[in-house]
Parts: sequence; structure tokens; C-alpha cells
Amino acid sequence: MPEKIAVIASRVGLHARPAAIFAEAAGDLGVDVTIRRVGEPLEDALDASSILSLMGLGAEHGESVVLAADGAGAEAALDALAKILETDHDA
Repeated sequence: MPEKIAVIASRVGLHARPAAIFAEAAGDLGVDVTIRRVGEPLEDALDASSILSLMGLGAEHGESVVLAADGAGAEAALDALAKILETDHDA
């Protein structure tokens, strides 16, 4: 399963607005995507298309997270999702 590390760019972290943008994109890609903090075990990964899971992750500005995807187009999906996380949606 391909993985990609992304850094949270939104100034107040992965709160409601950026989480909603990210969850919608993750759900529209047609691949299963998970997210977890760097250093957390794989079994702690959360569903990246769930806004509640994303907000529960509590990822803050500057924190690194690991995205993993499974399915056709997984690499492209990870690139697109990392770009969303690495954009400051609070600007």
C-alpha cells in the first residue's frame, strides 16, 4: 500500500473547514485512504473520508501525517490529498 507524508499547513490545524475539504476529496477519489500521525502504528490509521475521524485526529499546524491509499490510482490520489493538506485553507 503506497504511503505519503504531508505536513498540515492550515494555521489552526485540521479543523472543520480543511477537514471537510479533505474528507470530500478523499471520498471522491475512488480509492480507500487512511490517515495517521507520523510515528503512530498502522492499526491506528483512520478513514480519511470521515470528517469526524479527521477532526478526532487533532492534527495541528506543522504536524506531519501519513496518508496511505489502496486501489488503482493510489499514488495520484495521495499526491492530490497531500496537496490539500499542504495548503493553508485559513489564509
